[in-house]
Amino acid sequence: MTKRATTAPTRPDFAVPKNAALTILVADDDPVSSRILEKSLAGWGYRIVKARSGPAAWAAIQKPEVRIAVLDWMMPGVDGAEICRRTREQARDRYVYIILLTSKSLPRDIIAGIQAGADDYMTKPVNLQELQVRLQAGRRIIELEDSLLAIQKRLTVLATRDSLTGLWNRAAILRFLGEELEHGLRQSYPTSVIMLDVDRFKRINDLAGHQRGDEALKSAARALLASVRPYDKVGRYGGDEFLVVLPNCGLLEVAKVAERIRVAAARPPRRKDIPPSTLSLGCTSSECFVSPDVDGMILTSDKALYEAKRDGRNRVSLSDAVEERPARGRKKRKADAR
Repeated sequence: MTKRATTAPTRPDFAVPKNAALTILVADDDPVSSRILEKSLAGWGYRIVKARSGPAAWAAIQKPEVRIAVLDWMMPGVDGAEICRRTREQARDRYVYIILLTSKSLPRDIIAGIQAGADDYMTKPVNLQELQVRLQAGRRIIELEDSLLAIQKRLTVLATRDSLTGLWNRAAILRFLGEELEHGLRQSYPTSVIMLDVDRFKRINDLAGHQRGDEALKSAARALLASVRPYDKVGRYGGDEFLVVLPNCGLLEVAKVAERIRVAAARPPRRKDIPPSTLSLGCTSSECFVSPDVDGMILTSDKALYEAKRDGRNRVSLSDAVEERPARGRKKRKADAR
C-alpha cells in the first residue's frame, strides 16, 4: 500500500494578496486593439495572457492564475458571450471576473452580455481611464470572493475535522463508511473497518496529565495516516477511539493493515511509571455480512476491539461473527499481534 499523510488546507491556494499583480486574459482578434490594451495593462502593473481566437481564449481562461478576462464579443471559433456562458457553467474553486468588449451598444446587447455571465460590459473603442477604474472594481470583487471561499473552506474544516488530531470527525467518518459500503455494493468489492483505541488512556491522563494524553492521541493519528492508502479514511470516533475505513479491502488484508498500524504506533515509554502508548485494534469486513450496514460494521468491529483488550491489549482481533450467519458459521478469529 502507498503511504501518505495528508492535512486539510485551511485557506485556498488561489487567494490573491492585495498588493500582488493580477493576471489578466486579453482575448481580442484585432491586433491594434489588443496591443493597446496589453500595453496599458502592463503599464498599470498587471500580468498579461494573450489570446487571438475564441478557442485560445477558452483554453487560457482555464489557467489558475487568470483572475480577470477582457473578452472581445466577436472572435473566430467561439465568441466572447459563449466563453462567458461556459465559464459560469463550469464548476470552479476560483472566481474569474469577466469584462465583455463589443461595438454593440443597444440595451438588448448589454442585457444579452450580462445574462451570458459577464460581470461588466464596455463598448469599443475602449476608454482606458474607464477600464482602469472598472478593473479596480473587479479586483475588489475578486478579493471578496476569495475571502468568502476561504471562510467557507474554514467552516467546512471545522464541521468535518477533529480539532486535536486533524482527522475526520465522527460524523464525517461515519458518512464515509456509509458511502463506501454503497460504492462497494455497486462495484462488487468489500469494505473493511478498523476500530481502535489507545491502551490505558485514562491511566496516561491520570499519571501524566491531559497534555500527555493529547500527545498520545496525536501520535496515534500520525501512525494511522502513515500506515494507510491515500484514499482510505481515518477519523476520530470519540475520546481515544479511532475508526479507519478501507475500501476494496477484504478481511485478511485488513488484518495486515491493522498490524502495520499497531507496530507503527508502539514506542517505548518516556517515563518508567507510564505504560507504552500502544493500540488495541478490532477489524471486520463487509464480505462477512449478508447485508452490510454502518451500524453492523461498527458493532462488530467494536466487539473485536474489546476482545483484543480483554486478551491483553496491544494486539489485533479479527472478527467475522455476524448475526445474519447461521449459528454454525459464527466464529471469531484472532490475529495475535504481540
